[in-house]
Amino acid sequence: MSYLIVVAHPDDEVLGAGATMYKLTQAGHELYVCIMSGEATARENRPRSEELNEDLNNSKNILGVNKVIKGDFPNIEFNTVPHLKLVQFIEKAIIETEADIVFTHHPADLNNDHLHTSLACQAAVRLYQRRNDVAPLKELLFMEVPSATEWALNESMQKFAPNTFIEVGEEGIDKKIEALSQYRGVMRDYPHPRSNEAIKGLAAYRGGQAGMVYAEAFQCVFRRKL
Repeated sequence: MSYLIVVAHPDDEVLGAGATMYKLTQAGHELYVCIMSGEATARENRPRSEELNEDLNNSKNILGVNKVIKGDFPNIEFNTVPHLKLVQFIEKAIIETEADIVFTHHPADLNNDHLHTSLACQAAVRLYQRRNDVAPLKELLFMEVPSATEWALNESMQKFAPNTFIEVGEEGIDKKIEALSQYRGVMRDYPHPRSNEAIKGLAAYRGGQAGMVYAEAFQCVFRRKL
């Protein structure tokens, strides 16, 4: 099975699905990450490009990612990019990875780049309906990204509502935290949502919702069963 994680910025993939990524690769699945703004130039206290690439590679190796596909769309300016360009970039990633299942941001996330990534991804995953040479998508799932998804303050939009829980165990959460810690300047002290305690606490809470020992939660919005 081929899995593709489509995110706006480096570290979003780990925040949203790091433990699940580790579980999938340990089970022998192929896992790819598509990062729309690979350089994240607007990030506060951003490390140099070579350092960011090193951080990304270290995190990738911990989680067992097969390949990272990086775009150069402008950080925190996705709203200035034609929607079609975002869609076509994701479509190319889907074709290259032969993705069966895709994870991406929830469209109600506070971060504007997350919103536009989600909208473009929702359009891109329909590619199989237009091209016979593209394998039909099996699932599309939205992730929760701590410090973004919980800040969905617009009451006119439907907020993240998890309906899929993947048990990852304590080892999976520890690997998630280890991978996330490779990104310089991303982790914070508790009670920030990007702290070790908050990340582990969220996994314990999601696990408790589903009778599991630590879990990551997702919102499945498309599933195709034969």
